[in-house]
Amino acid sequence: MSNTPYPFTALVGQDDLRLALLLNAVSPAVGGVLVRGEKGTAKSTAVRALSALLPAVDVVPGCRFSCDPLAPDAQCPDGPHDAAGSDRRDARMVELPVGASEDRLVGALDIERALAEGVKAFEPGLLAEAHRGILYVDEVNLLHDHLVDLLLDAAAMGASYVEREGVSVRHAARFLLVGTMNPEEGELRPQLLDRFGLTVEVSASREPDHRVEVVRRRLAYDADPAGFAARWAEEEQAVRARIAAARALLPSVRLGDGVLRQIAATCAAFEVDGMRADIVMARTATALAAWAGREDVTAEDVRQAALLALPHRRRRNPFDAPGLDEDKLDQTLEEFGPGDAQPSDSPDGEGNGDDDPDGPDGGGGPGGGGQSPEDGGQSPDASGPDLPSPAGPAPEESPQDREERSAPGTGEQRPAAAAEPFRAKLLSVPGTGAGAAGRRSRARTEQGRTTGARRPQGALTKLHLAATVQAAAPHQRARGRSGRGLVVRRDDLRQAVREGREGNLVLFVVDASGSMAARQRMSAVKGAVLSLLLDAYQRRDKVGLVTFRGADAEVALPPTSSVEAAAVRLEALPTGGRTPLAAGLLKAHEVLRVERLRDPVRRPLVVVVTDGRATGGSEPVARAARAAGLFAAESIATVTVDCESGPVRLGLAGQLAQNLGGSVVTLDELRADAIAGLVKDVQNMNRGERRAA
Repeated sequence: MSNTPYPFTALVGQDDLRLALLLNAVSPAVGGVLVRGEKGTAKSTAVRALSALLPAVDVVPGCRFSCDPLAPDAQCPDGPHDAAGSDRRDARMVELPVGASEDRLVGALDIERALAEGVKAFEPGLLAEAHRGILYVDEVNLLHDHLVDLLLDAAAMGASYVEREGVSVRHAARFLLVGTMNPEEGELRPQLLDRFGLTVEVSASREPDHRVEVVRRRLAYDADPAGFAARWAEEEQAVRARIAAARALLPSVRLGDGVLRQIAATCAAFEVDGMRADIVMARTATALAAWAGREDVTAEDVRQAALLALPHRRRRNPFDAPGLDEDKLDQTLEEFGPGDAQPSDSPDGEGNGDDDPDGPDGGGGPGGGGQSPEDGGQSPDASGPDLPSPAGPAPEESPQDREERSAPGTGEQRPAAAAEPFRAKLLSVPGTGAGAAGRRSRARTEQGRTTGARRPQGALTKLHLAATVQAAAPHQRARGRSGRGLVVRRDDLRQAVREGREGNLVLFVVDASGSMAARQRMSAVKGAVLSLLLDAYQRRDKVGLVTFRGADAEVALPPTSSVEAAAVRLEALPTGGRTPLAAGLLKAHEVLRVERLRDPVRRPLVVVVTDGRATGGSEPVARAARAAGLFAAESIATVTVDCESGPVRLGLAGQLAQNLGGSVVTLDELRADAIAGLVKDVQNMNRGERRAA
């Protein structure tokens, strides 16, 4: 791979992405950028290209924390620094891999040396390396939550703190934070979304001319990276100079009371929680003015700042689509517009997105300035897509049920709308696992409460102090203890064993046959599954969806971290036909087999949503029982949600749960408040009995 980065000004399209990156380069206080989009849309290439445009930095010679010679960090672990000398180097772009550990991110103390020698030996992490540069997190939505928390806390405070067993280190960590993610692979929690200053949505262009230009530039770059970069050197230098000029102008930009009123009114109109959005909008509007070479913030700056800072802050649950109603935005700005804040008529005004941040010729080449040939292109105006049953009739069998059993076809009906979701009770996998960090089932994790101690296997990360002292105490006389302190050797050290929570693979197996639709139950069933999906999102699970109806079963959604995708597939789920229960169970078993090869430590939880009938194929009841026995034989955790209704019930879902080796709950029992209501009823009954006595 070439060491010559792809030129920023050679990117085709992606105006919002380029503008958001440039605004953070002008004012890092904006708070970073979250780039959301499908694969192959120049996300990574644009970030790497930006690093080449940042001004070089002066650092204290030999300082591992990149201290500024003119204002060194007073608490730098490599300090104190004298005022002599300085080195100049390019601004760094540091990448945080998805599988990074906490020690790799924040740095690590050598606990063994600290205890045995009293030496505070600290190895800097990626936060220190990124100080005064760019920290790039690809697939930020796949990072463990506690790592995202640490990352965003450091970005907000401008410093990183490492504390282990009474030894504390603090160092400066000010960087431009850029995260990219593919929403199909799962969302960030709203609390974490809010910590990113700006967000942009990117997608590949559907315009043939733009895509041709992307390919042309990519081929030219691959053939001669240095020569290609040289052809764009003049445009690159122009943008570099413009960033420096905007940084110098930024302290002089005026943010009037009228503009602040517009910002506050806009955040209130869109019901954004908290005050961070107001602050980010103010900083973004100021940076927009500086980028345009103006000392006054205009209404158009406020509008553009809202489009970048508010969409990801409006989401109330994971099923809400991000975005902003621009008509409502314009109406709010007009209603609260200050008399002195008119749209700028400067040719460099950024408010309407027409100003090209790439240089005087609109990106320096045909196609209007470019997306990475590596990732595919987009134009700002390009159009594209935004995203067991008895043999005879049961006593309570209705005419619809008899029709479902005897119909030779599928009898497909229109999808039923989902009922309102509710707070679902906790379903968990028994035992203790070791999967990815989450909030559902018990697991051995690096985070959580301490449950014991063991000898370290490899590097010591979490010291169990009491166990270490207990191991060292019997040997003090033999070690010649002088009366002061405790002589601790390497063999005495004990690693803390911690227990927390893990995320599971929750695989939904949903009965979409005619018996479900005939009783008008599908709306309630979809509402229940939607509630469990919301619970899976909050507990950081992966989810999958298998449906069965007619003659067979299908995987409606392979296991994924995107509960939004599962909700969309559920909403469009058709119903009708017979009930091939065995086929649904066998399909689910195959999905688990494949997923176990990909992610062997993530434990599955199978949720079967059905009334327990089996009417599809030959010997449907016996085949369903045999299929269920596969889950019991492999000790796979299952929960059967009994959807049977009516005054007379056959209890077929309970029989299925026994064959699966799992538990059964009714739709009513699935509600978390149902248990609370039952407890309340018992308490009231007990109080009544005491009063009667």
